[in-house]
Amino acid sequence: MHNQERYTMLNKRVNGEPFFITGALGCIGAWTVRNLVRQGARVTVFDLGRDVHRLRLIMTPAELEQVAFVHGDITDLDSVETALRTSGAMRVIHLAALQVPFCRADPSLGARVNVVGTVNVLEAARRIGASRVVYASSVAVFGSSEEDPDASVADHAPLVPGNLYGVYKQANEGTARIYWQDWGVCSIGLRPHTLYGPGRDQGLTSSPTKAMLAAAAGLPYHIPYGGRGGMQYADDIANIFIRSALVDFSGAAVFNVRGSVVDMAEIVAAIEHAVPEQRGTITYDPKPLPLPADLDDSRLRVLIGDLPNTSLADGVQSTIELFRAALADGRLTTERL
Repeated sequence: MHNQERYTMLNKRVNGEPFFITGALGCIGAWTVRNLVRQGARVTVFDLGRDVHRLRLIMTPAELEQVAFVHGDITDLDSVETALRTSGAMRVIHLAALQVPFCRADPSLGARVNVVGTVNVLEAARRIGASRVVYASSVAVFGSSEEDPDASVADHAPLVPGNLYGVYKQANEGTARIYWQDWGVCSIGLRPHTLYGPGRDQGLTSSPTKAMLAAAAGLPYHIPYGGRGGMQYADDIANIFIRSALVDFSGAAVFNVRGSVVDMAEIVAAIEHAVPEQRGTITYDPKPLPLPADLDDSRLRVLIGDLPNTSLADGVQSTIELFRAALADGRLTTERL
């Protein structure tokens, strides 16, 4: 089957399908909910938080009304199972997690949310017989690549995470493998690199997006790191999660997601191109993050076809245009810089 035919087929399967989304108030979650609603899916959101500002940033009030919200704690298995069973969903997209700074600040809470929370999602899926769990892993499972920092890292490369967040994500990959081995729970883990776009306002690698917001608001901004790395537009990543939840697959696998591999200077140039009057006001530290720059996602492409990959220029332009509109109508302020 050609890639375009496969893509069209998967989109048709979304209409009317119930989905259960954890962590939907985060950036990837918000875009996933938005795209599922626009494709006609029935969406149930499970989240401990109540702040829907990211959803309001990219969805209309009418679209939000179509979403069923369940307030619950991912660390409470009974709550997760009850909500999943009530939703009627057989496809789960698990995105609930605490990011790098929060795991470092409170390792115990980070482990409960990121590790125990993932166990609970897989266990709830096992108990109700859900057909697929797609969950977010991370490039952080690899740690730094000091021998050849420019080499493309394969899915099966050694996992040597350099922080607790990466350790927790590595644990989740192992848990998913055992749930398939012992109980036949089918899962796909996805390892994004650096996500950017509307809604990306917290976490270690949110600075490029914050720089876009600053530029849209006419403010200076300093990005505290540099180097090369994969940049992935939030809308693209959300669609990859959705397609992974729909594709015919049996087993437990983890896949890299590459995006556009660019240098920080290219990101700043794209921002300056979108907002010429801010030229020279967006700066960055040249020191790179201790992460591999390039990921090989060829196995994922074999499974679900060509991946959506908005160019950096188009993604930055779209992000800044939305930020300008949201700043003007009050959906967004610069307090999150």
